[in-house]
Amino acid sequence: MPKQAAILAIDQGTTSSRAMIFDDQARVVALAQQEFPQIYPADGWVEHDPEAIWATSLEVAHQAIEAAEAKGYDVAAIGITNQRETTVVWERDSGKPVYNAIVWQDRRTADSCSKLKAAGQETEVRARTGLLLDPYFSATKVAWILDHVEGARGQANMGKLAFGTVDSFLMSRLTGGRVHATDATNASRTNLYNLHTSAWDDDLLNIFRVPKEILPVVHDCAANFGETDPSLFGRPIPIFGVAGDQQAATIGNCCFEPGSIKSTYGTGCFLVLNTGNQIVDSQHRLLSTVAYQLDGKPTYGLEGSIFMAGATVQWLRDGLKIIKNAADTEGLARGLESNAGVYLVPAFTGLGAPHWDADARGAIFGMTRATGPAELARAALESVCYQTRDLLDAMAADGVHPESLRVDGGMVVNDWLVQFLADMLGIPVERPQVTETTAAGAAYLAGRQAGIYGDLDEVSKLWQRQARFEPQLAANDRERLMAGWRDAVQRVTKKT
Repeated sequence: MPKQAAILAIDQGTTSSRAMIFDDQARVVALAQQEFPQIYPADGWVEHDPEAIWATSLEVAHQAIEAAEAKGYDVAAIGITNQRETTVVWERDSGKPVYNAIVWQDRRTADSCSKLKAAGQETEVRARTGLLLDPYFSATKVAWILDHVEGARGQANMGKLAFGTVDSFLMSRLTGGRVHATDATNASRTNLYNLHTSAWDDDLLNIFRVPKEILPVVHDCAANFGETDPSLFGRPIPIFGVAGDQQAATIGNCCFEPGSIKSTYGTGCFLVLNTGNQIVDSQHRLLSTVAYQLDGKPTYGLEGSIFMAGATVQWLRDGLKIIKNAADTEGLARGLESNAGVYLVPAFTGLGAPHWDADARGAIFGMTRATGPAELARAALESVCYQTRDLLDAMAADGVHPESLRVDGGMVVNDWLVQFLADMLGIPVERPQVTETTAAGAAYLAGRQAGIYGDLDEVSKLWQRQARFEPQLAANDRERLMAGWRDAVQRVTKKT
């Protein structure tokens, strides 16, 4: 009996590496996942061991392939989706990283960004990239590594080092070092890529002091990125799709029409609005970015980025140890009639959009002797919804008023959270059958290139809604809660 063609999606995230295999109807037929350690060398610093990223990604890929093959499937192609902005620099010859991966959450380059702002560079950077001057993005991370690893800048200038976001690093390892490439979505998150020319920008490279010799080649999201080394999986498998995790989730949620919008709740929370062929210049500190690029044509997005969503729940589990697993938060939150004015502002690594305050730090307000694990758990979940409302308010100020929101990510299996989200946004929230749409998006891209999936219209038919949550909270109650949130945020942000 002939085997059925399937797609392997490697979803390399901030706290875990996941492999999912999808059949020709985008159904999940195999899944494997492993967490890996977070490294916190100093206040506001976050690193990963690139070897742990590689080892866990390879292991889960093997596990998923083995499970799928046992069911009669044959992996025809690989799609990769990844934590964006996280920066790796490695030796071209050996493939060995010269330093740990500096994670997107890391704030060590805040002073560098402040100096560039003081020098008047942010206007130019924003005009070319659609991004702000913030430690979040890759460029200042690259410069930091080159400046702080002995001999690295000299090696980089001689072309002996390679820089990449996690997708590039994985492709280099998967292909035995033969490929140094990325896609347009990941490139657009570095602060080195010009949205208007769809290319690396020499002026930006000069501003950030990044040598051109270390940059990867940029391809469409669906393209032939090369083949895996035969020694890894017993045969070469083509890598046909790549997209940063939030753009992959946009694809996985089938947000292909201008005006369609999704929000992903993983380690952080990321809201992406499809703006079609228009680069929208936000007046309220949202980001312009490449949503996806197919057949040489970029589709743009407007994005709001929140640094702490699922990571806040992880802090409840691993830091405070008041829950055993993330699912515990739903019962704790549901068991309270109200949160009695307790607010958690999870600015553990600063605040993202629309505040962009790298110096803000987390705080809890409104505690009394009666405050316990339930109130803290509920405040953590509520903070995710309040931050999402901040993003939608910023989009509304830019003239965008979505009628509904598609959500995905590990957090949205929590019905209480999604209902409170709908209540705070005042619009319906739709949850898909497959909530891990980052992996689905990577699979769609690879499957499109492999001829397993059709065009975007055909892919859209594969998306299925699992539940729709309607707002139930009165408008005055919604605004009262938001007023308390805004007061709490104001207390942790810089006074200007």
